[in-house]
Amino acid sequence: MPHRNREGHRKRSLAVFPGSFDPITNGHLDIIGRSLSVFDQVTIAILVNPEKHPLFTVEERVAIIREAFPGEQRVQVDTFSGLLVDYAERVGASVIVRGLRAISDFEFEFQMALMNRRLNPRIETVFMMPAESYSYLSSRLVKEVFQLGGRVSELVPAVVERRLREKYGTGAAVRPPARPPSSKSERGIHSGASAPNSRSERGIHSGASAPNSKSERGIHSGASAPNSKSERGIHSRASVRARRT
Repeated sequence: MPHRNREGHRKRSLAVFPGSFDPITNGHLDIIGRSLSVFDQVTIAILVNPEKHPLFTVEERVAIIREAFPGEQRVQVDTFSGLLVDYAERVGASVIVRGLRAISDFEFEFQMALMNRRLNPRIETVFMMPAESYSYLSSRLVKEVFQLGGRVSELVPAVVERRLREKYGTGAAVRPPARPPSSKSERGIHSGASAPNSRSERGIHSGASAPNSKSERGIHSGASAPNSKSERGIHSRASVRARRT
């Protein structure tokens, strides 16, 4: 049942959608649109984190989001620091909205939701899944793809693409800094990636190093001495036949 105040009038529901939004993507817009179908108002709360070095300043991100929602009175943009539940209670929100892109997001989000409930049991966390076409999308990935010359027009609002061009220049792709990739996502995007460090990467790189698992030993034709019972059984039978002949 909807909440009602003392006069019996329905109380407007307010949800907070927190994040860094550096920059906001179509995946974020998808979650916000779904939230508006459930709640009367959604406040996009930009986290101010002095330890991070964002591409866009807080003021730029506020302006970008406002331009992405022209004339939408039900969407507000704000900034906050400190505990999220304290901010939510301060603005009168009873719900925190979080987006889940994949199962890998759930463990972290689950822990945060339980901690927020412990800090303030009056505030609930609602998880929403974006459209399948945005299930892989992140702000970091958008920036990396844009820097490498990839198209992002279908991944972000037009204002974000324009601001990215202003940041990096309107010419060709910006050359990435000359350093080895430091994350799996970078190794997957950069064509000149270094030696593979995971099973999936070893399976993708044709020039992979010596196999380190049973499945890899089965794939590499030039595998070393047998390390399993099945391999030892084959080799031992072959030796017996050789001695008998």
